Amino acid sequence: MNPHQKTKFRGATSNARSYAAVLRFVNSFTTRWLILLGLLAGGNAAPKCLAQAAGPGSKPDYTALRARMVEEDLAGQGIQNERVLQAFRDTPRHEFVAGNQRQFAYFDMAIPIGKSQTISAPFVVAYMTEQLDPQPTDKVLEIGTGSGFQAAILSPLVKDVYTIEIVESLGQGAQRVLDRLKYKNVHTKIGDGFQGWAEHAPFDKIIVTCSPEEVPVPLVEQLKEGGLMVVPVGERYQQVLYLMQKKDGKLEQKLLRPTLFVPMTGKAENERKVLPDPAKPEIQNSSFEELAGDSQEPVAWYYARQMSVMENPQAPAGKRFIRFSNDVPGRGTRMMQGLAVDGRKVDALELSCHVQAENVVAGANKDEKACVTITFFDENRARVGYNWIGPFSGSFAWKKERLRIPVPAQAREALVHVGMFGATGTIDFDAVELRAITAQELRAEQPK
Repeated sequence: MNPHQKTKFRGATSNARSYAAVLRFVNSFTTRWLILLGLLAGGNAAPKCLAQAAGPGSKPDYTALRARMVEEDLAGQGIQNERVLQAFRDTPRHEFVAGNQRQFAYFDMAIPIGKSQTISAPFVVAYMTEQLDPQPTDKVLEIGTGSGFQAAILSPLVKDVYTIEIVESLGQGAQRVLDRLKYKNVHTKIGDGFQGWAEHAPFDKIIVTCSPEEVPVPLVEQLKEGGLMVVPVGERYQQVLYLMQKKDGKLEQKLLRPTLFVPMTGKAENERKVLPDPAKPEIQNSSFEELAGDSQEPVAWYYARQMSVMENPQAPAGKRFIRFSNDVPGRGTRMMQGLAVDGRKVDALELSCHVQAENVVAGANKDEKACVTITFFDENRARVGYNWIGPFSGSFAWKKERLRIPVPAQAREALVHVGMFGATGTIDFDAVELRAITAQELRAEQPK
């Protein structure tokens, strides 16, 4: 038995009622956001509003679901380009996912498509497309065809789309769907996107839907002078989405917002210089001091909803903290960060945070509560464990909370969520930190 197995950890010793409540919470709400990162195979039940849109025994009204998605998740979250919004109203996203995943097609979440890849969340696709400023005369190169959905969105907005996929089965599947749906100006290719598609260069625009550590040189060379490129760049779990413009043969870049994409494989992955150390997991920008570009979102944190960065010299750590405010029970109010952790090398973690709250009340059901969660995934990105600090309710001043957590031996990745998850009121967080507990510390805590 490992030393930590004798230590009393919350989660290992929680009573059955608490465990069941958190399980319902994860399956009913958090699951939707875990899928955003492609770290979970899928949910267990159809989302409520899909069931409401389609009565018992009837087929879903996909047109109505698309309209709701555009109104709430795209326009409602700041997408303004009407041509882009119309493309989403007209594009059948459910056709680009497997039949058993269609129940999730019109929620703002990524969906697994196999081979450890995902179809990106609609807001992410819309945001990148809007930043690309697609014009009817544009010739666009896409790196990372995936399901073909991004290419389908671009199709009515530009003259031609050239899209490359490194995974042969995904590229072939996308081509079949695009051909069946008669996207005649979309041209597909199986190959390493690092090399681009030289025979059709130069391109007016380039969009990259996977993350290299640095922009591949061939893509820079194949972008037309004055052309735009939207690309997520960075380490495996700390990426930033950039808008780049080619001027005098070089890329001028504008930082857009933090994000998380699957890594660019092939040559880009082989040339990666910085890899996360799964034996030393930690949360980046834990006190939210570093902000990203015009978005003013905390670096290394992504997919924030109903979140504000607050400044106060009396903050528990540094001068900034984050605030979640929500007055609609059940609404997604959260932020997240991914990290590497190897359960063969790390026995336990300590998760901690500073928190204060005002009038926090559980949401539409009793499992929608404010908390900090950590979820573990294996090498196939299946969930293998989770734990949480909280839930928090009521009103209270700043206090520090901490929790010792056993790490499942199968764990290879983890996802930390901070937020209200459907609860209402206002809650603030600062210094959300994670550190590995050494075997020596664990042994020292054992009864003599």
